[in-house]
Amino acid sequence: VQLVESGGGLVQAGGSLRLSCATSRRADSRYTMGWFRQAPGKEREFVAAILWTGGSIRYADSVKGRFTISRDNTVNTVYLQMNSLKPEDTAVYYCAARARWSVEINSEQYDFWGQGTLVTVSS
Repeated sequence: VQLVESGGGLVQAGGSLRLSCATSRRADSRYTMGWFRQAPGKEREFVAAILWTGGSIRYADSVKGRFTISRDNTVNTVYLQMNSLKPEDTAVYYCAARARWSVEINSEQYDFWGQGTLVTVSS
């Protein structure tokens, strides 16, 4: 499975962005899709994850209430809607896929990764 992220860019604090993750083929319904991010000088951290069926969703506490993960099976794409962005949200955001049907926050549990898209939030 190949993953291609898009939608990153520069935005002012309080603004919004929507990231997209297009998959190379229809993900099996048993897949879990996740978003992670890595800020300069920091480790990669979990942001959000969703079962491809949409039945289970999980968010990091730092983004809960501001970010929304969703998927569109018809176009094989996962989204991350980011609202009320803060400077501390600045990072490279990665889409990931896990070939098992359970939401995990550990990046080592994911099998496929995109190349990342940069999000910069100015104060």
